[in-house]
Amino acid sequence: MDFTTVIGIIGAACTTFAFLPQVIRVWRTNETEELALGTFLLFNVGTIAWLIYGILKDDIVIIAANGITLFFAAYLLFKKLTAQKK
Repeated sequence: MDFTTVIGIIGAACTTFAFLPQVIRVWRTNETEELALGTFLLFNVGTIAWLIYGILKDDIVIIAANGITLFFAAYLLFKKLTAQKK
């Protein structure tokens, strides 16, 4: 594994798992009021584009990172869209 790949893996892991605390919080509390809908809509579209890019480039680091990130971000978007107002 070359240095460039190692840097890519470190960056991908940091940006991917940066969402994990938010996912855990929403899962435990079921509260999404503080999440900005526009941010998560745009972020999901961007993550889908990165995932497609990774597939087209056949880059496993990009594919894995964005596949996991999309799972987290889509969960948060789903919870935000289905949240019931109090």
